[in-house]
Amino acid sequence: MSGSLQGYAGRLETLAHEHGLDYYPVQFEEVPSSFMMEIAVYGLPVRMPHWSFGVRYIHQLVQHRMGHSRLFEVVFPGNPGHAYLAGNNSLQENTLVTAHVLGHADFAKNNSLFKRSQEQVGYRIVERAATHARQIGGAVELYGQTRVEQVLDAALALEAHIDPFQGLRRERYPQYVDATRTARGDPFHQRFENLPGGTLLADAPLERLRTPIPPSPERDLLWFIAEYSPELEDWERDIFRAVREESFYFYPVFACQIMNEGWASYWHARLLREADFLPQNEYLDALKTHSDVVRPHAAEQQASLAINHYHLGFALWEAIVEEHGIERAFAIRAEDDDFSFVRNHLTQDLAEELKLFRYEKANDGSVRVLDHDIHALRETVLAPKYNFGAPAVLAKHIAHDGSLTLHHQHETDGRGLDLDRAERVLDYLHKVWRRPVTLETVDSAGQPKAISRS
Repeated sequence: MSGSLQGYAGRLETLAHEHGLDYYPVQFEEVPSSFMMEIAVYGLPVRMPHWSFGVRYIHQLVQHRMGHSRLFEVVFPGNPGHAYLAGNNSLQENTLVTAHVLGHADFAKNNSLFKRSQEQVGYRIVERAATHARQIGGAVELYGQTRVEQVLDAALALEAHIDPFQGLRRERYPQYVDATRTARGDPFHQRFENLPGGTLLADAPLERLRTPIPPSPERDLLWFIAEYSPELEDWERDIFRAVREESFYFYPVFACQIMNEGWASYWHARLLREADFLPQNEYLDALKTHSDVVRPHAAEQQASLAINHYHLGFALWEAIVEEHGIERAFAIRAEDDDFSFVRNHLTQDLAEELKLFRYEKANDGSVRVLDHDIHALRETVLAPKYNFGAPAVLAKHIAHDGSLTLHHQHETDGRGLDLDRAERVLDYLHKVWRRPVTLETVDSAGQPKAISRS
């Protein structure tokens, strides 16, 4: 960091602490914009090598050159946290970014979802990811690029298919179930045991049955494959576990994006507004950057058909602080995720003020406004966030021959299934499961459809 920025950063931190922000130390580093783009695409400064990240990099590069995106900073929560600032940022931009990062750091330390993730994954994900990358590099040397890439193809295609509420460390299913105890759990047997003389069942010998795998449909496909795939070698299982660990780290970032970006934007605006040590011209330039970050739509447009998470989150936090005070805002920051945040605090009045509406696109490209119903609007905003943004596909059954049946919960999924992509993912999965694999879903007409690989 430049001398001027270091001076501003220290005074911004003092101001942040005076306002009650509480965070782990943050290590700031200025890096070239090309490296910034790589970090944004890979999700971490050093990560396991795979061709899919190259595809994402090209997409990000095209968007950047078309003027559709710009990266000011990338932040990684932890203890310490890591913040990378684009080397082509101006002093004024980096001053704002520093204040923005302090908001992110406070959110990451205190939000319950982030805290649970950090406690499970550990507070040094940057170092953990680098270790994973070295381990996979060693596997390439031992087993060859083709074999390792096949495993990564399957694991990364399923990276969103975790169950964050089961926990990162979980036990395998019990091998046996007590059939007698299970029978006692139904209402008839409970009533029977309460009758006079109804002790025979209680005294009956226990009957043990082998537990089906899975005992009930399993959402965490990465864990399930790592633990129960019949022919994976240990190093292959370790790759699935590494991808799963990193997905647990990324889940809170995804599930709290509106809250987190809004909180950081609220604090960079407030800290800069109260930073009387900034020269007037630098404050005004930083203020212009703020307006660029949180504006609802592109400058030449009058309406936007996509939500700007910075803008929506910033507006929600401003409304919360104005109505309930900063202490209540701190409590919401600790307790909520985007689902409760939007449902509890996006009001009809605020939606109208922000000009939010539901719409549909016709085949000719025209847009028709559907309605301004606040309940439907909230669910439309949240719809892409369900199930980590992926279709709800669960492991249903492993047969005696090791064949696997997956089931798409189309009745409740709400997002449908891209059948072309499903075919490709099934190809990847079949190469590591090495037994027949079937996916139960529905076609575009809603009729049952099974996709199989054998």
